[in-house]
Amino acid sequence: MINWSVFAQLASLTLVVLSGPAIIFLLYFKQGNM
Repeated sequence: MINWSVFAQLASLTLVVLSGPAIIFLLYFKQGNM
């Protein structure tokens, strides 16, 4: 049986870890174009 609270925490943590560098890259790319 899956513990959904732990699964949700892992999923949110993974999203934060993946979205962090992506947002930094997008901001850097936009500043580079200007």
